[in-house]
Amino acid sequence: MPNTRQHTKLHAHMHAQTRTRERRQQLAHEAARLMAEGGIRDYHLAKLKAAQRLGIHDDASLPRNREIEEALREYQRLFLGSDQAFEVRRRREAAVNALEFFRDFEPRLVGATLEGTADGNSEVALQLHCDDADAVPRWLDEHGIPTQSHSRHLRLDRQREADFPVWLFSAEDLSFDLTVLPADVVRQAPLSGVDGKPMRRASLAQLRVLLADEEIAGYEASP
Repeated sequence: MPNTRQHTKLHAHMHAQTRTRERRQQLAHEAARLMAEGGIRDYHLAKLKAAQRLGIHDDASLPRNREIEEALREYQRLFLGSDQAFEVRRRREAAVNALEFFRDFEPRLVGATLEGTADGNSEVALQLHCDDADAVPRWLDEHGIPTQSHSRHLRLDRQREADFPVWLFSAEDLSFDLTVLPADVVRQAPLSGVDGKPMRRASLAQLRVLLADEEIAGYEASP
């Protein structure tokens, strides 16, 4: 009889784990759909909206941000295809011009454009590095570029976090998002809000290599 009880408990535990895993997958795919179709950029917000829509409220079923990102890539591949690939390419080519324009500020491309998850609603996100807080807005003003400003909270490492100035502007019919960080941060990327690891970044040279590799891959895939 004890063995029977243990077997019953084990079966119940495995069933609960399977159900939780299925719910996590459901939530990840619903959050990804909301991000792709609704233009939501915030993983946490998409996660909460998905949970509300599906009526799933236990914390154990909430997917990690990385799971949502993977589901978003799958959704874009299945339902957006060449349209989404065009949006990514368009933004990466515009980012080349932006990185050249801001070259004095050690710029790096980050975010959905670099990750390949950008869509028609995505901004081109750059990180600039300068210890003079007024240098970037002064540069934009000198070139007659209208901007909006706000701030963004970032963790630089496990010990340091702060709010940093952000400048928004439009060019080439696209939105650009500039986060201005201290000069020494160029040596170590801030931590990603997706998985807590250093953000993936690309310099101008690295982005050009990425575009060239994509072009070669496109030729090789052509019939």
